[in-house]
Amino acid sequence: MSTAAVSAHRRGMTKPDVWTGASTLLTLVYLVVVVWPMVMVLRQSVWSDGAFAWDSFTTFFTTKLYTTALGHSLLIGFGVTILSLIVAYILAYLMTMFKVRGRGAIQVLILASMMSPPFIGAYSWILLLGNNGVITQTLRNFLHIQAPSIYGLPGILIVLTLQLVPLIFTYLMGAWRTVDVSVLEAAESMGCTGAKRAFRVVLPLLVPTVLAGSLLVFVRAFADFGTPMLIGRGYQTMPYQIYGAATGEVSTNMSFAAALSVIVIVLTLVIFFVQRFVAGRRSFAMNALRPIQAKQLPGGRSALVHVIIYGYLVISLLPLLVVIISSFRLTRMGQFIPGLHFTLNNYINASSDITRAIKNTFVLGLTALVVLVVVAIVVSYITVRRPNPINRVLDALTMVPYVVPGLVIGIAFMLTFSGAPLPLTGTAVIMVIALAIRRMSYTIRSTTALLGQVSPSIEEAAQSLGASKVKTLVRVIVPVLAPGIFAGAVLSWVTIITELSTTLFLYTNATQTLSLLIYATVVRAQLGTAGAEATILLVITILSLFLLTKLPGGNDNLKV
Repeated sequence: MSTAAVSAHRRGMTKPDVWTGASTLLTLVYLVVVVWPMVMVLRQSVWSDGAFAWDSFTTFFTTKLYTTALGHSLLIGFGVTILSLIVAYILAYLMTMFKVRGRGAIQVLILASMMSPPFIGAYSWILLLGNNGVITQTLRNFLHIQAPSIYGLPGILIVLTLQLVPLIFTYLMGAWRTVDVSVLEAAESMGCTGAKRAFRVVLPLLVPTVLAGSLLVFVRAFADFGTPMLIGRGYQTMPYQIYGAATGEVSTNMSFAAALSVIVIVLTLVIFFVQRFVAGRRSFAMNALRPIQAKQLPGGRSALVHVIIYGYLVISLLPLLVVIISSFRLTRMGQFIPGLHFTLNNYINASSDITRAIKNTFVLGLTALVVLVVVAIVVSYITVRRPNPINRVLDALTMVPYVVPGLVIGIAFMLTFSGAPLPLTGTAVIMVIALAIRRMSYTIRSTTALLGQVSPSIEEAAQSLGASKVKTLVRVIVPVLAPGIFAGAVLSWVTIITELSTTLFLYTNATQTLSLLIYATVVRAQLGTAGAEATILLVITILSLFLLTKLPGGNDNLKV
């Protein structure tokens, strides 16, 4: 095929075919499951008692409680993002520049530390530093020292930072591999070394990566519901206010919940587009012809590096260890009995509900995973190989559930699909849709990045031999894209089985997943049973990661 023909092919200047139909169909689907719910939220926010009204927005902006909640959420979002970036950058710098024992295991364990819902971390720190926590009681009884409280803003920042550091760390480890050692040598020749070089020379080169990871952390922290709910102790946030308005004990106010959701949607989308704009202006390609080689430090400095890295690892994994131990502790009326008394009763008490929840987690999760992988492959293919206005719109629509907080998506789905013409709330269908579109962007991004490096000549050769376009995609392109698809699918799977906020308004007992069951148990203050349920969830997520390493190319997929 000539250069002009290839160029036309890439611009999508071809006759309508199966990809045109797929593009049109998927765009219509996203209009139904993304745009329509967003429009319904907007309509509900300005519709009160059967008439158009701005009352909900007026109430928000004139009531200090609600504006304070917005300020608190922004403080949490930016605070956690800054703290996570500092910690992740230091870890990535040390892991890249210096030899660290157990480097591969450390990376896997750092990833494993985020593979549980944030509220499990909050629950664990309550067991450690709560009013009757293990550390609190030990310091009080033996050293007569009052431990710092885990409740309030400091606790929220600590829990979410430990939970979300791996997100930026993963991005940064990949970006550090693109830095050529000549950049470091040039800086060193000008007298810029050590931390000064890391922050003044290398950090500006990693701005696009930093912004991408920071956006994800900000959205997760800003929209987190479970952590402030458990350890906030009255620290009001936007997700808390949305949940309260939608599920009030005395009465509900869906117009106000929708108005709060609209404010959150606008705010997160503005931050997203600002991030894209800044990243686009700072975007450039780097190719490490001579990648950085980790060097061996002398004894004392090497020990300090290991203390920093392993110290962080212990702190980040401590909540997981606490959950496991607490699952075996003896309880009375749901509360732990003082002393180390161990039992299997918590697992026995959990057995009646846990079987159904595990089944739902796998059935709904795997179904959502299959759907998102298939759709992600098609979306990635048509946006890269068939760029046109419709496909660009489709690509943008796939990012909306990635940016908009899960609790808001849950509200939008509840408003849209609770009645005619599509009464889906409470069904397995809406759960699958919510889980799939929420986590699809991971697979789309990883697949799209790899597809951009695959020459169209491979497809042309297959089609010249008589293969259809669909068969070429399935038999030729998909195997080439397997690493990107697999890596994105694994991250999607792990986040699917720990999802809470998106499904909080959509489930019934028949569709309750393990994360939802754990949250309900924690709210009922059945701490031992919650520990048993959380341990089972942790085992499932860690086994998922372990099985990944055993599949062909698994270790490569885990490299960050």
